[in-house]
Amino acid sequence: MKFVQTLKALGLCLFIPFLASAADIKVILYADVNYPPYSFEEDGELQGIYANIIKRAVSRMKGYKVTLVGVPWKRGLRLLENGKGFAIYPPYFRAENRPYIWPYSLPILDERVIVMCRKDLFFRTLRLNWVEDYYGLVIGINAGFKLGGDAFWQAVKEKKITVSEAKGNRENLLQLGLKRIDCYLNDRISILWGLEKLKQSGEYDEGGRHVNLIEGATVSIEQGFLGFTDRDEGRFEFKQDFKQQFDIIIYDMRRSGELQKIINDYIR
Repeated sequence: MKFVQTLKALGLCLFIPFLASAADIKVILYADVNYPPYSFEEDGELQGIYANIIKRAVSRMKGYKVTLVGVPWKRGLRLLENGKGFAIYPPYFRAENRPYIWPYSLPILDERVIVMCRKDLFFRTLRLNWVEDYYGLVIGINAGFKLGGDAFWQAVKEKKITVSEAKGNRENLLQLGLKRIDCYLNDRISILWGLEKLKQSGEYDEGGRHVNLIEGATVSIEQGFLGFTDRDEGRFEFKQDFKQQFDIIIYDMRRSGELQKIINDYIR
């Protein structure tokens, strides 16, 4: 009898973790697939600095089974806007332009946004002042991105600056190299990383088939977040708990230097 009771107890002990695992909430986090080296898809798998950070963070969360799914940025935003998507990374904080995204996580990364331009545009002026020194130019930007600041978009509205949208880094850099746009607006590390990849593959021939480039003005210092939908009408009732766990882990990763090490290891 005692032996049977022991077996039952052991069976219960073995069964409890299984129940806990089976009860984990399945969560999908959407990710931009055209933002290297931060977030992109390679051989069917999500890669990048954000992906490495978030994979590590969610592996430490309790009660959730998290899957990362790559989507074009605009499609990901629409998923949150219609309440079907739970969260996406890595939006900048745009509460006014994207009221359907709320709340935001703690900041994950700091990013410096610049304009990379054709070098010949700087022969007569240094173009230090954003936005005035860029009037009359065609500025490339990734589709769905809202960079540049209010003064920039006001200048676009007043037709002082023209915006040209393309799918991602590769497309914009090649457009820039062929003089189809004058400058490309994006995060500095993302631009430099993408340009180096294109040079290594022979797709960008700087000074030959493609123009020489130069860094222009620093536009802003931005932060990337995990942004949650505010249009789910309570469907994601676990949202607050998920955010709280995620924030605590990100804070600990920042404080310990683990997050910075992930960045350094990736871009080294």
